[in-house]
Amino acid sequence: MDLRPGLATRVQLTVTDADTAQSLGSGDVPVLGTPRALALAEAATVALTAGRLPAGATTVGVRVELEHLAATPVGGLVVAEAVISEVDGRRLSFVVTLRQGEQVAARIQVERVIVDRETFVAKAYS
Repeated sequence: MDLRPGLATRVQLTVTDADTAQSLGSGDVPVLGTPRALALAEAATVALTAGRLPAGATTVGVRVELEHLAATPVGGLVVAEAVISEVDGRRLSFVVTLRQGEQVAARIQVERVIVDRETFVAKAYS
């Protein structure tokens, strides 16, 4: 398993009407909705762990702290950079920064836990 503090990756999103607070039901303005900002941050953390986990393992989100600092309009490009800040056994902590150009749009702390995918899903459906 190759997960250590300092590892980083980026994912990006061009905001569409489907990504807005209006469409997501989290507000009535046509800008990037907070739920979509969170989903982008989580996608960055998942991308960072991809290919670095033992066979059959995955991560699941267990805690999030989010500050949505600036509005991003439809058509705006948002880049999410995820950095592993801590590895404590199965618990992984990330700091994710969303930027539109040089402007910080959101800061998000995400905790994920490494689990056996098959066991986790079986428990969810039992």
